[in-house]
Amino acid sequence: MPHTWPADGGYEISTDPERLDIDAIHRFLTGAYWSPGIPRDVVERAIAHSIPFGLYAPGGALAGFARVVSDRAVFAYLADVFVLDEHRGRGLGVQLVERILAHPELQGLRGWSLATADAHTLYERFGFRTPERPERLMTLARTPQELWGS
Repeated sequence: MPHTWPADGGYEISTDPERLDIDAIHRFLTGAYWSPGIPRDVVERAIAHSIPFGLYAPGGALAGFARVVSDRAVFAYLADVFVLDEHRGRGLGVQLVERILAHPELQGLRGWSLATADAHTLYERFGFRTPERPERLMTLARTPQELWGS
């Protein structure tokens, strides 16, 4: 069941996938450092298998986005977090992350993770830290060029 919450300045945050502007999300993600050239069908599939969080401007246009991949019992991965340039500087990214972490279906989880190249201070304010034992973590990563040929 989708949820909607108010945010400062007449903005709102919603988990309703019907409200998402997939074109705007794809446009942003295809140019983001973590997903250059990502195909639209991959964005659609990722959203379909996640809890999406749209951030909407007072007129209803998409102002930002994030999604959570989770089993809703033990673990969650926060991904694709962004606020469009024209909406930055208003604390909306902070409000978006606050709302995500307070989502009723994501309470009591043992662990959250995310990856970022430039927003460490944003996430640290919510308790995210570098892993205490990084030697226990492993990844299997493929480059966008390997996946999408970009």
